[in-house]
Amino acid sequence: MTAEGFLEGRRLQMARGVMLQCIMGGYPPARFYGCDDGDLALVPDPTQIHRLPWSQQPRGLAICDANELSGESSSLSTRGQLKAVIARYAAVGLAPVVATELEFFVFAPNTDSNQPFLPPTGLDGRREEGHSAFSVSSNNGLRPFFREVYECMAALGLPRDTFMHEMGISQFEINLLHGDPLLLADQTFLFKHLLKEVALKHGLIVVCMAKPLAHTPGSSMHIHQSIIEIGTGRNVFSDETGQPTAAFRHFIGGQQAGMADFTALFAPNVNSYQRLCHPFASPNNACWSHDNRSAGLRIPASSPVARRVENRLPGADANPYLAIAASLACGLYGIEHRLEPDEPVQGEFQVPDKLSLPCTLHAALERLKRSHLAIELFGKEFIEGYVASKTMELTSFLDEITPWERRVLAAQA
Repeated sequence: MTAEGFLEGRRLQMARGVMLQCIMGGYPPARFYGCDDGDLALVPDPTQIHRLPWSQQPRGLAICDANELSGESSSLSTRGQLKAVIARYAAVGLAPVVATELEFFVFAPNTDSNQPFLPPTGLDGRREEGHSAFSVSSNNGLRPFFREVYECMAALGLPRDTFMHEMGISQFEINLLHGDPLLLADQTFLFKHLLKEVALKHGLIVVCMAKPLAHTPGSSMHIHQSIIEIGTGRNVFSDETGQPTAAFRHFIGGQQAGMADFTALFAPNVNSYQRLCHPFASPNNACWSHDNRSAGLRIPASSPVARRVENRLPGADANPYLAIAASLACGLYGIEHRLEPDEPVQGEFQVPDKLSLPCTLHAALERLKRSHLAIELFGKEFIEGYVASKTMELTSFLDEITPWERRVLAAQA
C-alpha cells in the first residue's frame, strides 16, 4: 500500500483463504475457510509500525490483526489466537510473561537445493569448520553482517539480551528480553524477517529450518514462561517464602497434558522431526526437570522471583504466535483444572510412554486431528484448517523421492 493510502486510513482487505495458504503456495479445499472465500480486514497495530532500516528505498512494515469484516478477530489468525489466550489469563487476574531464544544458521548462498548448505567465507578467506561454539571471536568473519543486524534491531526497537555462537557450524542464538507474550511474538517475527533481509544485502542467507545440516545440532525456539498477578506483579510460581506454588505445579501439569496434542504446532514441518529424532539437547518428550536439558520442560536455575518454565520443544521454524499461544494455553488449562505433573526427572532417564511425543509430522497431525483439547482451546475451524494445510505440505513432501532413497535402495534386490 502507498504511504498516502496507509496514512489516510484506507482499509486493506484479504481473502480468508490466505490464512491457510501452505508453504508451497496452494490452498486446502474452500470448506476449511468458507466456500465464498470472503475478505478479512487487516487492521494495523499502532505499536508495530516500523520503517525498514535495511531498505534503501523508504519502506514501512505494519504488523496487522486479521479481523472479520464484522470486527471480531478471525479464528484463522495465529496472532488473534495468541491475543485470545492472553485475554483468558487476564479474565482470572493473571498475565503471562515470556521470552524466546531463537537459533539460526548463516550460510553462503545455496543455488542448488540438491547440495548441502555451506558456511560462508569469512573476512579471513576461510569457512568455519565447527570449532567456534561459544567463542568470543566466532563471528569475526561475519562482523559487517552482524554490525548491521545490531543496528537494525536498535532501529526497530528490538532489545537483545545475549547473542552467541551456538554448537552448530555457523549457527547463532539470540535471547530476546522477557515481556508481554504478544510483544515477544511480534519481536521474534520481526527479528527473523530482519535477519533474512540483512543477510541478502551481505551476500549471505539465513536459514531458520529446524535441522538444515545432518550430524549437527538443530535450531530451536525455546519459550520461557512465567505468570504474574495483575496489579501486584507477583510471580505466582513462587510463594512469599520463595517456594514453588500449586499454580507452578498445575502449569507444568497442563504443559504435560497438552504437549503431545500440540506437537504439530511446535514442530510444524517435516524437517522439524529431524531435529527432534536426532537430539542434541532437543528433547522429544513431555518430562520436566530442574535444570536438565534432556527434558522437554526445563526449570532453569533462578531466584524465586524469576521462577519459570522453559518449553524446549519448539523449533526455529515454528510460528512464534502459535507456539507461544499453544504453550500458554496448556499452562492455563492446567491451572484451571488443577492438573498435577508427573515426578521430575534428573540425570539420565527413560521417557515413560505417556510422556513421549509424536516423532513424525504425520503422527503429530493425526494426534492434533483427534484432540478434544485442541478444539476446546483453539476452535474447530482453526484446528481443521491447520491440519488440512499441513497435510497438503506433507503430501507434497511424500510426492518426491529423496537422494537417500536413490542412493541406498536402488541396488536392493
